[in-house]
Amino acid sequence: MALHLNPARFIAFHPLRFPPLRLPLSQILRPPPSRRLGFRLRGLCSRGGSATDRRVMEAPFTVKERIDLTKKEEKIFQRLLDVIRHFKLETQLRVAGGWVRDKLLGKDCYDIDIALDNMLGREFCEKVNEFLQFTGEEQQGIGVIQCNPDQSKHLETARMRIYDTWIDFVNLRSETYAENSRIPTMKFGTAEEDAYRRDLTINSLFYNINTSTVEDITGRGVRDLKNGYIVTPLPPKATFLDDPLRVLRAIRFGARFGFALDEELKKAACDDEVKAAIAGKISRERIGHEIDLMMSDKQPVKAISYVVDLQLFYVVFTLPANPKPAVIEGIDRICVSYLDAAWNLLQCVGHSIFSVPVTSFVFRDSLKLKASDAEMVMNLHVASERFVYLIPLLESNEDSEFVDAELADEFLDIPLTSKRRVLAGLLLRQIKDFWRVSLLASTLLYCRVDHNDDPSSGQSESERRKMFSKVQRIVTELGLDQVWEVKPLLDGKAIMNFLQLKTGGPLVREWQQKLLKWQLAHPEGTSEECQDWMKQFQAKRAKLDCCT
Repeated sequence: MALHLNPARFIAFHPLRFPPLRLPLSQILRPPPSRRLGFRLRGLCSRGGSATDRRVMEAPFTVKERIDLTKKEEKIFQRLLDVIRHFKLETQLRVAGGWVRDKLLGKDCYDIDIALDNMLGREFCEKVNEFLQFTGEEQQGIGVIQCNPDQSKHLETARMRIYDTWIDFVNLRSETYAENSRIPTMKFGTAEEDAYRRDLTINSLFYNINTSTVEDITGRGVRDLKNGYIVTPLPPKATFLDDPLRVLRAIRFGARFGFALDEELKKAACDDEVKAAIAGKISRERIGHEIDLMMSDKQPVKAISYVVDLQLFYVVFTLPANPKPAVIEGIDRICVSYLDAAWNLLQCVGHSIFSVPVTSFVFRDSLKLKASDAEMVMNLHVASERFVYLIPLLESNEDSEFVDAELADEFLDIPLTSKRRVLAGLLLRQIKDFWRVSLLASTLLYCRVDHNDDPSSGQSESERRKMFSKVQRIVTELGLDQVWEVKPLLDGKAIMNFLQLKTGGPLVREWQQKLLKWQLAHPEGTSEECQDWMKQFQAKRAKLDCCT
């Protein structure tokens, strides 16, 4: 699946595919300059907190005093209360977690999770369907996601549509642990027990549908929202060992909202036991999904910087044994540097022109996302390197050894003015809609080739933006946007007829490539002119063969 979101997702990991080989170790190990990152790559495990963290603490965030429901939310909640009253249930209905947090921050949220105090989610969904049958309305399907304690999925969750909105239902929980076991025994819990078992205080808030009130049971959820503070309700190490994915969730929410991470939380995230639990207890799919959410969010640079500084990079992005080329020391911070440079450039050129795959190639094994996306990203990285050598040709229209090597065909007779159209067209046909993403990456790599330095030095962001805009304009002027949709003047069957071949094979494929180059060099050419050129080509080759 492709998302129309930031291409920084795969550019961040470009050094893992093509590591910068000429950087001195001192440059590799130094953090990107703060003037370019906008925030420092901090030693997050040190005591006292950084100046940035303290600034966040000193700048309170606006939090609403009450939750304002939309018309649809009012209908949904009223329907749930109707079920309660119809069956004379004593159930308390509470919206839990992110919906409450986002509504208090004045943000829209469509992810409604209902916590039940005295029945399973599946049982309540069945009651809803009984009520729909009683009122003569269409019953809804119920989806049940089973618990999986081995993967830290401790709760059975039921889902159903109410007024065309998917609602999740789950029971409030209390957990007890047997000696020498990290797998909890689940039982119905109180709202207080449930709140303290949640990942963060800002996610432990409830909205009680029965009473239309916000419940801050930990006593600090609203306060931490106002202060911009990421902290766990219980001691962080115990919270993370319960579900190690909570480490990545804390990072994601901290980066998204610009909240400061609690010092004890940072220390727990750096703990070797917690890192081992992330690597061994959480499925790669869940980790991949969480990283994808970070990279799709508003602050991907800050999120991945937290991952690096909390020493989690190699836990999250597992690499193969003995990779080729070898991964150089400090590659985690180089990835952040590339990501920052890409993100800053994106702010200049805008996001709307990009359509990018979900994952970088490293995610195929370490994050278990789609192999087709990983393959596409590999192609994008290769195309980015090719763009680096193509940029000077597009800008100057001068001949070069690169051009001769790429168009190594003595009978094509392509004019110099058409060579850049042919080369650019071949590249765009290879990567199609993703060519702008490759161009973006190539502007970062161009400084590496030209200035022998990392992305945080060399060319300025303004120079990169001008280069991107200029090459994009040239591609458009050459009529190459959407060139991958242009059909060949002669298909394989026509070529076989012309060559008087009974079956296809390497010769037909060779001619298809030659004809593609000719067609790119002669965009107004016809099929008849193309066949005339083929006759001339064969005549020249036959004459050469006779001479030799």
